[in-house]
Amino acid sequence: MPVPRRAGVLVSRAGALALIVAVVGLLPWLSGRDPALSVLRARSAEQEPTQEALDAVRRELGLGAGPLSLLGDWFRDVLRGDFGRSWANGAEVLPSVLSGLGVSLTLMGVALAVALLIACALCAPTLVRGARGTLRGDAGTGAPAAALAALPEFLLATLLLVALSVWLGWFPPYGWQGPRHLVLPALALGIPAGGIVGRLVDDALPAVFEERWAGLWRSSGCTPVVIGRAALRRAVPAVLPQLGLVAVGLTGGAVAVETVFAVPGIGRTALGAAESQDLPLLQGSVLALVLLGLVAGVLTQAARRRMLGPGLRDAALSLPAPGERKAGRLRRAVPVVCGLTLMTVICWGLLLDPLHVDTAARLGAPDLTHPLGTDSLGRDVLARAGHGAAATVGIAVLVCASSYVVAVAAGFLPGIAAGAAETANAVPPVIAGILVAAVLGPGIPGASVAVALVSWPPLAAHAAALVQETRASAHLTAQRAIGSPPLWILTRHILPAVAAPVARHAVLRLPGIALALASLGFLGLGARPPAPEWGLTLAESLPYVERAPWAALVPAAMLLLLAAMAVSLSTLPAPKPGRQLIAGVRRRLPGGRAIVPEGNPAR
Repeated sequence: MPVPRRAGVLVSRAGALALIVAVVGLLPWLSGRDPALSVLRARSAEQEPTQEALDAVRRELGLGAGPLSLLGDWFRDVLRGDFGRSWANGAEVLPSVLSGLGVSLTLMGVALAVALLIACALCAPTLVRGARGTLRGDAGTGAPAAALAALPEFLLATLLLVALSVWLGWFPPYGWQGPRHLVLPALALGIPAGGIVGRLVDDALPAVFEERWAGLWRSSGCTPVVIGRAALRRAVPAVLPQLGLVAVGLTGGAVAVETVFAVPGIGRTALGAAESQDLPLLQGSVLALVLLGLVAGVLTQAARRRMLGPGLRDAALSLPAPGERKAGRLRRAVPVVCGLTLMTVICWGLLLDPLHVDTAARLGAPDLTHPLGTDSLGRDVLARAGHGAAATVGIAVLVCASSYVVAVAAGFLPGIAAGAAETANAVPPVIAGILVAAVLGPGIPGASVAVALVSWPPLAAHAAALVQETRASAHLTAQRAIGSPPLWILTRHILPAVAAPVARHAVLRLPGIALALASLGFLGLGARPPAPEWGLTLAESLPYVERAPWAALVPAAMLLLLAAMAVSLSTLPAPKPGRQLIAGVRRRLPGGRAIVPEGNPAR
């Protein structure tokens, strides 16, 4: 990349890291609670919070100097390797952070190996057929790879726990005592990551094999092994930046997976510190998670530059867009079936009371009275699944709409929004949820804010690309040449060309936003009891999964249907411009004259 652009990226990353460090360092003040009161309650819940006791705690911790002084002292101590002491038990924070970080790195390393194996299995058919010259336009494993990529880690962890531990008894359900305890958490983290990596590489390979060099090498007698190795080397650098985001996703997904399997990693440590308001431990854990994601991104960029070599490392290497793949009737029917099933369960459940408690029917199996059984309090599972749609999907619609508005506005200001977008894109929703929960407290508002903060960058990148493309089109150059007002060009040409495609993109991301909200509810950072939100319902049913698996499987099935609908919609080909769009190319100018541009501005 050019030197100014590279300097801008470095400045953006430094600014992002400084912002996160400042937020982490100021958590005792951003939380809006008295830090001295939190310390006093953490040490002794029975002690009376008198003014003398609170003043003693403030003097001990230096809380009376103000937030900026506290931030400076904390940052100076961190640079010296001193993360302070826990407010709950007085133990040093650094050993706890290092212990949890070692467990998480081990888990993520094995999960990465699982992800690479799955990615290789997904890409193998396309690679073999492309190297042999038998690849067709409708080939590829986009749908299976997308299905694996859409599985949220906390949901997959629950399903693996029920199937392989509770029902089959192959692996231990909880703990961290030996290699057998590592299998299920690594699968829960590695399978979705492998689906993402496999889909990225599988989508890039057909375009590589269509390049001229592949046919030339094949006609000159090169073996399929040589051609396949060269194709991989050509395709992988173009998708390596996305692999850095996969590593960041592993960092965030580890929080939920460690919670499900009771793994003493850094993610579970951060979540426990957030719940107990142990802010020094929370600061150290979140800082370790953020640095872990940042280091993964830097290593990915270094690997890309290494693979490109000195000749291309400053160039923006990209692949041509692969050809469209036909969508059969079965693929088109999947979103319809998923949507009808979801609507049936939701409408049926809305007719029942989700808060009615019947202690005599606790953990009851499905019957005529309760078609999907009851939970640990005797509440109807079907009723909670139906009413939970409003708390899960309804709030996701509001978050998606707000992200859409922010993204369209940021698309017209790419230089100003680039740093904020990179910061938000580098923070997983779970980490954002922990930080927001420490400030606003756990609940639906905090979870909504956390997901909204990290969901707009992909939409903003799409909007910025469309704005740049539309502004450079020939028909707008003609509009400016004949004196059309800038506001008229903006409202009649640029904004319509950007708003509709980004809106379709936002709709495709709606199920993912709902799943992110459900993951925060599952971790206790979102909706609070007795709300019937799907993630919270799944978390409440997990301790009783051995006695009443249906109570956990019903919200899991609802989330799976939501993920399947997202996958099926994302794999369908984009609609081509209709007659109304083509007819709309002929634009009327303010003076009544007409101009027909060379290209269709609608995208």
